[in-house]
Amino acid sequence: MGLSSLLLSAALFGLKASALNNGLARTPQMGWNTWNSFACELNETVILNAAERIVSLGFRDLGYEYVVLDDCWSAGRNSSGYLIADSEKFPNGIAHLADKVHELGLKIGIYSSAGTWTCARYEGSLGYEEKDAALWASWGIDYLKYDNCYNEGEEGTPKLSFDRYNAMFKALNATGRPMLYSLCNWGVDGPWNFAPTIANSWRTAGDLSNVWDRDDVNCPCSELEGLDCKTPGYKCSIMNVLNKAVYYPSKAIPGAWNDLDMLQVGNGGLTDDESIAHMSLWAALKSPLLMTNVMTKIDPPTLSILQNPAVLAVSQDPVASTPVRQWRYFVDDVDENGKGEIQMYSGPLSGGDQLVLLLNAGSKAREMNATLVDIFWESGPKGTAKQVKQHWDVYDLWANRMSNEDAAAIINGTFTGPSPYNLTAMGGAHEVYSRPLPSNSKVLMGSKVGSVQPSGTVTAHVRPHGIAMLRLRATDKKDEL
Repeated sequence: MGLSSLLLSAALFGLKASALNNGLARTPQMGWNTWNSFACELNETVILNAAERIVSLGFRDLGYEYVVLDDCWSAGRNSSGYLIADSEKFPNGIAHLADKVHELGLKIGIYSSAGTWTCARYEGSLGYEEKDAALWASWGIDYLKYDNCYNEGEEGTPKLSFDRYNAMFKALNATGRPMLYSLCNWGVDGPWNFAPTIANSWRTAGDLSNVWDRDDVNCPCSELEGLDCKTPGYKCSIMNVLNKAVYYPSKAIPGAWNDLDMLQVGNGGLTDDESIAHMSLWAALKSPLLMTNVMTKIDPPTLSILQNPAVLAVSQDPVASTPVRQWRYFVDDVDENGKGEIQMYSGPLSGGDQLVLLLNAGSKAREMNATLVDIFWESGPKGTAKQVKQHWDVYDLWANRMSNEDAAAIINGTFTGPSPYNLTAMGGAHEVYSRPLPSNSKVLMGSKVGSVQPSGTVTAHVRPHGIAMLRLRATDKKDEL
């Protein structure tokens, strides 16, 4: 290739990249947000206590890097039109708080709404985009969650929503400070069609509740009849949000992700199996992973779910950036609660591996299976894919979940020896997730639980509201260390 060709390629790449040019969220963002546990009761102590626990418990080492202040942090605007922080909640100011968070090796996020008010009726940013972005940059903010409340009717078409959110995108870029831009417009006007050009992530549905599967008039598009599916709603169950998100996995690209809303793991309401399924699906669908549990009161099961590096490696796989696709969905034998929903997901991973998820959304245990033809359908339908003719080893990504005893010792500060998931010693989370995973690493690959012959079938016993999360690797593949 000659110099002129190289320059042309660089120019074309620059044009393509300039639409979203902050270089952030090349894999889905990970961190913690105040809202689900603290709502408007956030303050400097809450933030710093959570940040310190994120570090001391090893979450930072696993890639959870953002600490995000949600709604209710401000106290209006000053005479010059700039936002001011609530001095009772943040007596030392947000800039001071940002410095403290940065000293811990973390990044800090803040919240506003593309409306006159925020959802909790604090000052919004509509019409103040340049001033607010400049202020946040001066404070050292690294992340903006941007909501959709009180938007003065500036929605109803994709163009209206795009223009309103694009104003803040331009303002953030103008500051020169990289700030991850997270749209929270609840799926209104199909943000997956316009947001990839301006945002690092966008919400796909209404607010996620900590319930597995429940019809609720507040969250439309469920099995109840007569609901307006254009209304995003809130109190949406795990299954409701999931079943809306499966239709547009191809919209996600490095730097721009479908956001199924923040994690509810550890907030009560979900069983252990439901929490595992929730975490698995959010990771596999490449949704941002924002914890919302009370970090100072975390229990062992919650820590061991949120800290499974074999699952996080799926979320943070830098090569296989496409979310898994739902290939099979149907109601089998309807059980006593009227639910018989089972689903299969599959998608590629780095190094030629393949991810398979078998979801049992019903309320009784099932033997579930998927043929290699099902699993590699996108690589060649009707059994034409070359992978169908290979031998595969099957790894269970939850087989080596941290024990409650080890998790409790970590929480209590009595664990002896290196952390079970000490990725710092392996080069850091991003480095570890970005290289081929050795099959002898139980931390990163789980455990081998079987193998599949050419044109064979993957099987698993799946508990009610549970999931099997499996990684397939070609049997003859050599580990790349």
